[in-house]
Amino acid sequence: MKLDEHTSQRYNAELEAVRNRVLTMGGLVEKQCRQALQALLKGDAELASEVDGADYEVNDLEIEISDRCTEILARRQPAAGDLRMIVAVIRMVSNLERIGDEAAKIGRKARKLADARDRQAYAGESVHLGEGVLQMLHGALDAFARLDVQAAVEIISRDLEIDREFKSLNRLLISHMMEQPQRVKNMLRV
Repeated sequence: MKLDEHTSQRYNAELEAVRNRVLTMGGLVEKQCRQALQALLKGDAELASEVDGADYEVNDLEIEISDRCTEILARRQPAAGDLRMIVAVIRMVSNLERIGDEAAKIGRKARKLADARDRQAYAGESVHLGEGVLQMLHGALDAFARLDVQAAVEIISRDLEIDREFKSLNRLLISHMMEQPQRVKNMLRV
């Protein structure tokens, strides 16, 4: 799939600019997630603070891109493929912003856990799950960049696997809490 060619080069440029801003936002969110996982794994409070700080830029990008899409909808009245693309972009930036919020939350938790002696014991499993999510995010952004519908469908199918891993991690943490009640406070932060 590719963007439709239009008689107006300006319209093409507007659509391409929106697409590029989404990819910029996606790259920032991907970096934010990667840094959050590293902060959690290494106990790096400074890196965790950077993740939290990047959230403002992600939020600003969501507003900017949504406004651009609304403007295109109002002025250009896109049809068919372009309309689907604009609607998908609006949904995508909303989801990217939520992912950024979650990365910031992981960053805040990593900062609280930075000095915990037993952080490594249970942070590793969470980081493993996070790396799977990060791979999905990267794949989704790549599919969007290439406008590859088939690749996007494959990413969606991997979501069930991540859900199973998440449930498994929760069960593992609960069993650790029952075995080691003195560590419950730190485990709840993960």
